[in-house]
Amino acid sequence: MDPVFHLIGLPTDCNSSFERGPALAPPLIRDALWSDRGNTSCENGMEIGCDFQILDKGDLALAEGPDDDDLIRKAVAVTLQEHAIPILLGGDHAVTYPVVQAIHAHYGQVTILHVDAHPDLYHDFEGNPRSHASPFARIMENGLAARLVQVGIRTLNRHCREQAERFGVDIIDMQNFAPGNVPGLSGPVYVSLDLDGLDPAFAPGVSHPEPGGLSVRDVLNVLDRVTGEIVAADIVELNPRFDVNGVTAIVAAKFVREVASRATASRKGMP
Repeated sequence: MDPVFHLIGLPTDCNSSFERGPALAPPLIRDALWSDRGNTSCENGMEIGCDFQILDKGDLALAEGPDDDDLIRKAVAVTLQEHAIPILLGGDHAVTYPVVQAIHAHYGQVTILHVDAHPDLYHDFEGNPRSHASPFARIMENGLAARLVQVGIRTLNRHCREQAERFGVDIIDMQNFAPGNVPGLSGPVYVSLDLDGLDPAFAPGVSHPEPGGLSVRDVLNVLDRVTGEIVAADIVELNPRFDVNGVTAIVAAKFVREVASRATASRKGMP
């Protein structure tokens, strides 16, 4: 049976700092995914609808209140109970914490591949422990991940450096980046792709652009370093308010296809 992926939109940005806007992103990523400007093929030769299925579950009815995390956990749990693979469309990066909570409840500790300009390890940011700058601190202090590998980091301040040491985070920063420097990642693997991990030339539509980042090809090469089973993924921090001709949404849609195809390959025993 071909793998089935559930596409779930998380339209929230209440935990964003500096700028709002990522809550608007999920419909635009969907539009780019299904647009006639492209097709349903992936770089490993697989095709949506032939080798795997993507079922669009729409956006969760998030109210940007205290019940949102539970709604996210329940939606992911339902997907897993149906033996499908969740791909979450943010929204800001704060959504990763409740998603990983649900993944951990099903699989136990996971290996996390995190692509980002920022380590998102603040104990709290501006007094908010659920800030989009803090999800991986919450994940690591609660023992949800056996390993956290961060790629593309180029804003590591003293506090986050101390947090990385505290939690034993593997950081491949941009000064030392090469795809071969990323360790092979065994499963179960959770992939978290913050679009500002890309250089702004490739993804202008983000709230916190940071020059000197990854290319789209770099990210695809990093995904090829995953040797274990990809059990879930999120693609976050697209801010349509700053996008240019929809290019960042198109990149996000590309990542949906390529994460799904690589997850399918791992299940079928393909390289």
